[in-house]
Amino acid sequence: MADEEFELDIDDLERRMEGAIGALRTEFASLRTGRASAAMLDPITVEAYGQRTPLNQVGTVNVPEPRMVTVNVWDKSMVQAVEKAIRESGLGINPQLNGTIIMLPIPELNEERRRELTRVAAQYAEHARVAVRNVRQDGMQQIKKGKDNMSEDDAKMWSDEVQELTDRFVGVVDKSLETKQEEIMQV
Repeated sequence: MADEEFELDIDDLERRMEGAIGALRTEFASLRTGRASAAMLDPITVEAYGQRTPLNQVGTVNVPEPRMVTVNVWDKSMVQAVEKAIRESGLGINPQLNGTIIMLPIPELNEERRRELTRVAAQYAEHARVAVRNVRQDGMQQIKKGKDNMSEDDAKMWSDEVQELTDRFVGVVDKSLETKQEEIMQV
């Protein structure tokens, strides 16, 4: 056995897996559930001043009522670009202009649209699971590379620890998906 002891940075693997969960939560927040949410506009970017800019950097997003989102565009010349970006975002919302304020009434979701959104949520969850498994694979490769510097028992212990971490985070993804799908299907 070699002099140097193998040490796997479990905290780093955990931090990276938490990053996948954070990205999943952001994607879930952008899914429309029939209730107004400022987060549903987060993925929208606007062609502003020669570059793609997040919508929340060209105006103030508010939720004055449960079924209404408003965007108060700061620069009058940007109103048309913001309206166009919202129309083309695929959210299924029809913007209404009132000066520099764009009103977005959130319609009731029909059954077909709810089912479609649950499928989109499932896709987001699968991307998160893949990200978690990629981190797991990276950890397992680190263990494999360090096998010369540890006993078989240590290698098994590290592998078990990485697998346990992976199972825990996949469980979080599954639970988050289940919660989001229930929220979407709620009438």
